[in-house]
Amino acid sequence: MADKSVCAVFCALFLTILHHAGGEIVKGSVNLNSGVFDKIVDKHKAVLVKFDETYPYGDKQDVFKKVAEASVSQPELLVAEVQIADYGDKDNADLAERFVVKKEDFPVYKMFLKGKKEPIPFTGDGKNADKIKKFIMETTGLWLGLPACLEEFDKLVTTFFKAAVDKREAILRKAEEAAKALSNEADKESAEVYVKTMRRVIDKGDKFIQTETERVEKLRDGKVSDKKKEQLGKRLNILTSFELRMKDEL
Repeated sequence: MADKSVCAVFCALFLTILHHAGGEIVKGSVNLNSGVFDKIVDKHKAVLVKFDETYPYGDKQDVFKKVAEASVSQPELLVAEVQIADYGDKDNADLAERFVVKKEDFPVYKMFLKGKKEPIPFTGDGKNADKIKKFIMETTGLWLGLPACLEEFDKLVTTFFKAAVDKREAILRKAEEAAKALSNEADKESAEVYVKTMRRVIDKGDKFIQTETERVEKLRDGKVSDKKKEQLGKRLNILTSFELRMKDEL
């Protein structure tokens, strides 16, 4: 019996070690290594790769989890992680050298686009998931909703900027009708921001997006309550959606 007990403890310990050796599974992300990197990256339209230390943890890893999870609904985007070891066999150190990734900069995000020879580096705040998602949308043109953004209305914004100026009123009316059909209060609030922003663009021109973004950023960075700051942040996300789609049509 004693031998069986010792064996059971040993087996449990072995399974625990084996589980941790594989690292944490991040929903929406795949782990890449030197052997499969090109095989996988080359098959996708857009691949966001995070280069990091082995077994990453903490706030920055939590941010990565949020980005990876947000990517699940976007079939043309793959989010991946390369863990680089500076000890033992130095796993994936060749990838770090190839893409000029330094340990002191971890985590490093790079966007790989099909048909592009060099990846696009992310140079923003690695502790802000929304900044990384904005980077993804800017570099790929793919939809990846920021908080308060609505896919249906983002599509209307795309149509809005593609249309001739004298056709924008009709798209505004479509947005108003779509807003009326919503039942969720949070979505209704967001939709109202979309509608008001379209109306202001019609009245003041495309330049309104930049001036309004600057105004809201200044307000958010001032002395306001946390609740107000959150509201202004959501409005900025929607303005970012307008800005991205407006740039696509320039």
